[in-house]
Amino acid sequence: MASNGIKDKVAIISIGCTPFREHWDKSRDDLVIDVAKQTLDGGNLASEDIDAYWVGTAQSGMSGLTLSMPLKLEGKPVTRVENFCATGSEALRQACYAVASGAYDTAMAVGVEKVKDSGYQGLNAFPIPTAGTNRTLTAAAMYSLVLPAYAKKYNVDEDELRMVVAKIAEKNHFNGARNPLAQFRREMSAEAICDMAAVAGQLSVFDCAGVADGAAAAIVVPAEKAYEYTDRPLFIKALSLVSGNGSGLMDPEYDYTTFPECAAAAQDAYLQAGVTNPREELALAEVHDCFTPTELILMEDLQFSERGQGWEDVVNGDFALNGILPVNTDGGLKSFGHPVGASGIRMHYECWLQLRREAPVERQISETSKNLGLVHNLGGYPGEMVSFVSILGTEKG
Repeated sequence: MASNGIKDKVAIISIGCTPFREHWDKSRDDLVIDVAKQTLDGGNLASEDIDAYWVGTAQSGMSGLTLSMPLKLEGKPVTRVENFCATGSEALRQACYAVASGAYDTAMAVGVEKVKDSGYQGLNAFPIPTAGTNRTLTAAAMYSLVLPAYAKKYNVDEDELRMVVAKIAEKNHFNGARNPLAQFRREMSAEAICDMAAVAGQLSVFDCAGVADGAAAAIVVPAEKAYEYTDRPLFIKALSLVSGNGSGLMDPEYDYTTFPECAAAAQDAYLQAGVTNPREELALAEVHDCFTPTELILMEDLQFSERGQGWEDVVNGDFALNGILPVNTDGGLKSFGHPVGASGIRMHYECWLQLRREAPVERQISETSKNLGLVHNLGGYPGEMVSFVSILGTEKG
């Protein structure tokens, strides 16, 4: 059974994002304060005007105090959530459902991560004791298995396919070079990416998303009140979350050429939003390109490409800024960076800019009658993941 959804019941009325990069000169609290001020100012609101808060962070805090202390909140409910790399989207999802329920008139979702000078090297998981039977491969190694599996299933030359996914990185770096908030702001050719030393399978370091510090935030209100705050809100058309059961790691039939949780979340979101042909109906999509093969598989799981045809659509430029369906117009995780708690809301920030036609002119998508944007955010690994899909629109149905 799919979710009944909350189509057109909730609207985003302000959203903000800090630069994603190595913020050696800023603390977690600094990032929280910066993004909260930006987002509150955008809605002409003060912190006391927000009824409830959600904060998403994977490693930078363990409670609502992560937000309430730096913002000096008094008497406010603050909920801390974590859901792997879908943490930021989870914070926003819960804020939206709280408003849709009528429990609150205003809610704010904040995602933040500060790892660069925290004593950890990157995004290390805490050493939870296990029976010794759990997965031992790194994330890069797990996602590298996609390439040989896809090449075999669809009879694509492995070297050609390796260049295809490097083209995905090239596209996203092209977009990120035109984004002042992005971590990596230099164009990179597919050939240069292929020439780099491999870190896992055929993947080089620039097939992998960057680890960064950053924060993003959004304020949501009931849809009928949205125009009290802004003349151009974004209306929530769909919110879907699917958690897998991990069976892919034990199922001999699982072949790494699809992420079932992503396909299921997309199908649920399309039903909620009334979307029947996403390739033709969406103006843009922000997807979770943690590794270049991930974006390739997502083009098919999200129904942007037919099965086995995604690689050809990449080569044809269908997902470039001037393509049929622009994907990761802000550079994606690959170029924008990936502070886990903030990435999901950052993706919504890009939809906000693009659909309101406020993106930098050099990466603003072409004028179109389409008014829907999609966000896809996942956490985990092939065979064991959680997947989030939202659809946003400029018009209330």
